[in-house]
Amino acid sequence: MSLPDRLVECVPNFSEGRDPAVVHAIARAAASVPGILLLDLQRDGDHNRSVLTFAGPPEAVAEAAVAAAGVAARLIDLNLHEGVHPRIGAADVVPFIPLRGITLEECAALARLAGEQHWRRNGVPVYFYGAAAVRSNRTRLEQIRRGGFRHLLSASLTDPHWLPDAGGPALHPTAGASIFGARKFLVAYNVNLRTSDIALARSIARKIRDSSGGFPGVKALGVYLESRKLAQVTTNVTDFEVTPVHVVFNAIREEAARAGVEVQGSELIGLIPRRAMELAGSTDFRWERWDDSMVLETRMEMAQAGQLHWLESESAEAPG
Repeated sequence: MSLPDRLVECVPNFSEGRDPAVVHAIARAAASVPGILLLDLQRDGDHNRSVLTFAGPPEAVAEAAVAAAGVAARLIDLNLHEGVHPRIGAADVVPFIPLRGITLEECAALARLAGEQHWRRNGVPVYFYGAAAVRSNRTRLEQIRRGGFRHLLSASLTDPHWLPDAGGPALHPTAGASIFGARKFLVAYNVNLRTSDIALARSIARKIRDSSGGFPGVKALGVYLESRKLAQVTTNVTDFEVTPVHVVFNAIREEAARAGVEVQGSELIGLIPRRAMELAGSTDFRWERWDDSMVLETRMEMAQAGQLHWLESESAEAPG
């Protein structure tokens, strides 16, 4: 099977990482759309979050995103949700990324179209971010997600600043709201520290993130992983050519070392472009889980060859 001339990637984040049955149902909804290549599926119990990666022609990707978000809205109740990751919706963030033969601006239009469909078909209001933002104060995720689901339940009704861009003003009572957008390829990358000191993780996050005067295009938070009794610096590298991933890793390692703490290991959430690994050279990331299939281009080749069987495995956390 050859790849289409126009290729879009979608990496939706869902607020469920502990129940594999729910996560699989969401993934099946996306995979059932003709033309969709399901590339990756990862669950995290501490974050209580799953990240799905799929690609295909623009129209198919939009349909798959709305279908998956609809299943999430039916199966996830945010009133019962607990996890260390910020969230406002069952289908929390739904970004569209240009891969081939399509511009970022076209992906932004696709995101807005899909967001409107999510509201009409699934009854979940939508905020637009990134290149798809329709308000200047909503270009960054953190601008929308500040306060979380419970804050927005009332704020969307009383404060024009929090009025959704599509639908509403009331949030869905259990599925909240979703954030649809368009962006460049983002590397989601976490570094686990050999300590339970969350204050240290938060201090390191402040030093390296863009909003605090750190590295351009880097977002970072310090969180505590209850299941492992470890502190983690969780990051999004929004432009790996401006700030390479290995630069982020080295900075975290050096800051931790100043406090007498070693890096336990690091983990990739989703996939990484081959170019990002080439830039890293011989850097030892101390990967906790790594193989070459985590490179985007390799995963695309495997999907085309029918070598991925995500929904046939119990864990859905590694290539089958």
